[in-house]
Amino acid sequence: MTTTVAPVAEASRPAPWATRLAGTVSLLRLAWRRDRILVPSSVAGLVVLAVGSARATLALYPTDAAAAGGLAAVLGNPSVVALYGPLPSPTADALAVVKTVMMGAFLTAVLGFVVVRRHTRTEEDEGRLELLGSGVVGRSAPLAAAVALATAAVVMAGVLSGVGLAALGMDPAGSAAFAAAWLTTGLATVGVSAVVVQLAATSRGAAGLGFGFLGVAFALRAIADSAASGTWVHALGWVSPLGWAGRVEPYGADRLWVLGLGLAALVGGVAAGVAVLDRRDLGAGLLPTRVGPRRAGRRLRGPLSLVVRLARGTVVGWGVGMVLGGALVGSLLGAVADMGSDPAVRDLLEKLGGATGAFEDVYVAAEIHVVAAAVAAMGVALVLRLVAAERTGLGEVVLAAPTTRLRWFGAHLALPVVLSTALMALLGLVVGLVGPTVAPGAPGVAASVGACLAALPVVWVMMGVAALLVGARPRLAPFAWGVLLAAFLVSEVGPLTDLPPWVLDLSPFTHLSSLPAGSFAVLPAVVLTAVAAGLAGVGARAYRRRDAA
Repeated sequence: MTTTVAPVAEASRPAPWATRLAGTVSLLRLAWRRDRILVPSSVAGLVVLAVGSARATLALYPTDAAAAGGLAAVLGNPSVVALYGPLPSPTADALAVVKTVMMGAFLTAVLGFVVVRRHTRTEEDEGRLELLGSGVVGRSAPLAAAVALATAAVVMAGVLSGVGLAALGMDPAGSAAFAAAWLTTGLATVGVSAVVVQLAATSRGAAGLGFGFLGVAFALRAIADSAASGTWVHALGWVSPLGWAGRVEPYGADRLWVLGLGLAALVGGVAAGVAVLDRRDLGAGLLPTRVGPRRAGRRLRGPLSLVVRLARGTVVGWGVGMVLGGALVGSLLGAVADMGSDPAVRDLLEKLGGATGAFEDVYVAAEIHVVAAAVAAMGVALVLRLVAAERTGLGEVVLAAPTTRLRWFGAHLALPVVLSTALMALLGLVVGLVGPTVAPGAPGVAASVGACLAALPVVWVMMGVAALLVGARPRLAPFAWGVLLAAFLVSEVGPLTDLPPWVLDLSPFTHLSSLPAGSFAVLPAVVLTAVAAGLAGVGARAYRRRDAA
């Protein structure tokens, strides 16, 4: 008698890695094709930021003696350290990168997270990943391709920036440490992103978790760097990936071994992401989603109320951020007042802020310039949600009701316009309340609020560009980010590198009224507002005539 043994069910065996990663190379090529503008332009912007800032600072403080007698003493202030991180050594090279180590590490982390989310969770939301999965594509291939592209982007940003600094004649070991600082934070964030996109059930939820992680990491780093060395609070910096960038100490201790922490976080995060991926369904997340009510409330009966409801996390987050940012800018006025006696520092801030006058006013004008760019980025992101709504099917559902395309388009434009106005006013209010308490010469509430509101036309122009692209060519909508980045970099780096005036005039940010240090320029504000309205109008007309994206 013959006895047969039932074969082990194939479903109970884990798929071999060759099967799980099938199609990874093809997906990587597809991801690169989709991001062939986003990734190179972002990397180029980060390199220009690092090299341009270092070049300008070295022109002001070419020797170690000049650096020791200049900003080095001011950068020991806890408020300044909380913003930029500690100065590793009172040398010209260390001073040249003290602002860009932390800023660049944060932006590199954002780049890594955006790329991972874009090619994983966003693809699931829009249904493309399900379509790709019907072919010869392994379960882990999309995540592997996204991580590979994000890692490549982070590596390019860090390495090219380090090479650029070395090309300026800066210390090669310190330049390598600078690259390691950016790489450490960027690689760690890519690893965290691999987990975050598995936890949230939507791309928007993943964005909230990811940027929330970066916010907590920055806060921990700021608290740790402001504390005395050797205390347990100072040791908190080792918990934050952004704190790791500061612990590298470029042009100081040059701790290249810290890069190992970033690599370990990358490997561990990807491994955890793959493990979570195996335990969830396509289109779902590990975190449970809350079921909403069966009927909408009275306040949720129109397109504008729906757009506001979907963006409430953004509204709250940016509101809190503006309060904290305004408090930080206001509290720093007491520290920067001592810097006004240095002609080199005054000249630098006057170039960045485009203003002359009381040093506190010049400083506030320069900070408003940066915050306006951040608010413009928020506005562009909100306008681009219209394209995402079309691709996920939400727009089709809304337009099936008695809602015109113009109302749906206008709702996505009205929210960022109103929100940007409220945020800039909130920033000015907090700066005006906090500043005079630490610096008697600081601008008050009226002057600060007016200065912040004067920057709105530039913010609206950037939103108008996004609205035009969304309405006319939704496939080109991501180019709005490139326009914003180019406009900001021209206004930031241009005055320091003696770009031709006609190039500077191409950026809306160079036409900002330099309040509270300068006077309000009526004509540029009117022209910029008209341009913004014209761009939005053309975009709305095109949106009414085109098919859904």
